[in-house]
Amino acid sequence: MPAGLPRHREVRPGLRRCLDLLYRGSGALAAAFLLAICVIVLAQVGLNLLDEIASWLTGQPIGLVIPSYAEFAGFFLAASSFLALAYTLRAGGHIRVSLVLQHLSARAQRLTELWCIAVAALLAGYFAFFTILLVIDSFSYEDLSVGLVPVPLWIPQSAVALGLMVLTTALVDEFVQVLAGRRASYDAAGELAVME
Repeated sequence: MPAGLPRHREVRPGLRRCLDLLYRGSGALAAAFLLAICVIVLAQVGLNLLDEIASWLTGQPIGLVIPSYAEFAGFFLAASSFLALAYTLRAGGHIRVSLVLQHLSARAQRLTELWCIAVAALLAGYFAFFTILLVIDSFSYEDLSVGLVPVPLWIPQSAVALGLMVLTTALVDEFVQVLAGRRASYDAAGELAVME
């Protein structure tokens, strides 16, 4: 490294790669949980079909069922929803109402954008903090789900907490980007989607 360059310039591209990997990894986990929902529901539908066929042939259903499949699907849905938040933000997939923003001056737009991102980051951080406390309480008290298969509640709650922590990180990342004078990633991503 040349003597005159500050060290942080070398770290930024690596940090950007790590953050982008975190957001993509969170999105990939969300997709995996969606796939798990699909698999478990299709498996139960298949078992219901076999049960119905057995009922026609023998006069009595076999009683094939995946224990607590609806509860597992709900856990997977919560995990998928929260883990997808940061990836969706960065991809410009969240709904934004920019009707007011487009009528403001460039400076007012930037200040409004910073204010909105800061409030969103504070709210996401608040929810992440208290969700982490909920996970700790569930772990401490050994809370279990009420279905046929008792699942320690801290496990599905951890996925929600992780999703909220990654979202908070993404919002702070966006705040720093906009504060530095660059466009928010969701803004650029949304424009590209409209152009295509």
